[in-house]
Amino acid sequence: MAVPEAMKGKYEAIAKWIESFCDTHLNDEYKALCLKALEKLCRKRPSPLLSGREYTWAAGIVYAIGQANFIFDRSQPIHMTADQLAEPFGISKTTAGNKAAEIRKMLKINWSNPEWVLESDLENRPMAWMVMVNGLIVDARRLPLEMQMECAARGLIPYVPALKGK
Repeated sequence: MAVPEAMKGKYEAIAKWIESFCDTHLNDEYKALCLKALEKLCRKRPSPLLSGREYTWAAGIVYAIGQANFIFDRSQPIHMTADQLAEPFGISKTTAGNKAAEIRKMLKINWSNPEWVLESDLENRPMAWMVMVNGLIVDARRLPLEMQMECAARGLIPYVPALKGK
């Protein structure tokens, strides 16, 4: 955990809300992404977490990560309504949604950014694998191993698909 010393108390307070919610309603993948977002917010200068209630920040973080992973889509294995997400935090879905919008903007969280996608769903996200080669956009999963390794080393793709499972 790379949280500044001055922010550790705030981190722990918000993390308790996130962990409790994720353990009850989501899973460990969601919890890891939410805690990663919390860490990044703690490292911002000045941290936006210094104002506002811990449970509102926790709800906003879960909401933002959930949106990037289509949590409001009933066809997803883990899904819920905005009301179901906000209610355990004791806030309205509007408040949670507004805080989530603020967080998404600060951390560049969206469905096409592989940093914020559940690892189990990365294979289903074509945008996570698009790279430009000689002026053409291609799916990195179709490239030779050496090129996949170069793309991963440069941070263009989340991992080397040809080596996954080996």
